[in-house]
Amino acid sequence: MEQQRILPTGATGRGLTVDHLIDVFAAYDPRPGDIRGDHDLNGFRPKPDNREAAVLIPIVKRKDGLSVLFTKRTDHLKNHPGQISFPGGHTEEEDESAEHAALRETEEEVGLPHDYIQVIGRLNDYVTRTGFRVTPVIGLVEAPYPTDPDEHEVAEVFEVPLSFLMDKANHQKCSRIFMGVKRYFWAMPYEDYFIWGATAGMLKNLYDVLEEKGE
Repeated sequence: MEQQRILPTGATGRGLTVDHLIDVFAAYDPRPGDIRGDHDLNGFRPKPDNREAAVLIPIVKRKDGLSVLFTKRTDHLKNHPGQISFPGGHTEEEDESAEHAALRETEEEVGLPHDYIQVIGRLNDYVTRTGFRVTPVIGLVEAPYPTDPDEHEVAEVFEVPLSFLMDKANHQKCSRIFMGVKRYFWAMPYEDYFIWGATAGMLKNLYDVLEEKGE
């Protein structure tokens, strides 16, 4: 199993600096009623009784630019096998906050300790078609960092340049037929990785926040 892969970061995008991200999220206050999700592109109302979850959007600080850490799920999992995801999962009773849940899940899945991560904010909650209300937590990760992926859940850990993900030219609006209905979703393919669905949708939300704040 390939546990970690660092892909070329390329040029740093305009404004994509640590200081800029910290400033943006110090001033950004997600409104509870402003929910993002799969419904943005598909015109349905999110259900009110979604299960709570949290993910970490880990932005890695490297000398040649910022990058985003992803996991590739193993093929044998019941839910979303083989898909590209952020580390995260269900919010448990012992979790004090979404931030606590995201950091706990990241350490459990990836083996990345929380003391390598500086939480700087969160995005609006994201509702999935499968019934989850996910809080995306933004964290800056010190590199180099240790990893010890859970072999049952994680096939690979890798990074993609933040400048690529925050380039609107790389945002694709795609569709497929699901149970006889055409469903639309965002995708951001990078090299051999097809980043799509809720993961790409949260990245699109991050892009929108940075665009609004002058990125």
